[in-house]
Amino acid sequence: MYPFVRMLKEGILSRRAAPLGITQTHVSHHVCWPWDLDVWAELNNGRTLTLYDLGRIPMGVRTGLIGILPKNRWGITVAGNSLRYRRRVRAFDRIEMRSRVLGWDQRFFYMEQSMWRKGDCTSHMLLRSAVTSADGIVPPARVLTAMGQAIESPELPAWVKAWIDADALRPWPPER
Repeated sequence: MYPFVRMLKEGILSRRAAPLGITQTHVSHHVCWPWDLDVWAELNNGRTLTLYDLGRIPMGVRTGLIGILPKNRWGITVAGNSLRYRRRVRAFDRIEMRSRVLGWDQRFFYMEQSMWRKGDCTSHMLLRSAVTSADGIVPPARVLTAMGQAIESPELPAWVKAWIDADALRPWPPER
């Protein structure tokens, strides 16, 4: 089940926090609860993605993105991600999560998120996200204008550009 109570907590905390610029880092803190575990008694890989939601959505609140979505009848979707796991997270571990927008192109926003336990990075994710409308993807420049933000993207890091290029080579739909 989706952790609605945890999302509500993060929503309340993010509304009380200072606003963020579009590329500033949102820091949140979480606990790995027993119901987040897999059969090997560590943080389930699917739940990891859900916990990353708990960092990304409050970041959107603080940057002003979430506030403009209903006004424009827009939604937001994940359009791809790559997640690297490096350290186990076990029950009752306290996690610091860092979430930030790296930049954007004509269609997508690119974000990175990481989880940290006792100074060690446990996982790191690159995520591509799109704002959507009934007509399809809303260009980031239009979204940023609605947010009152500058529309020119910072230079995307080389590793992000390489991921974008590699993903463009991937066949769609996949072969049967």
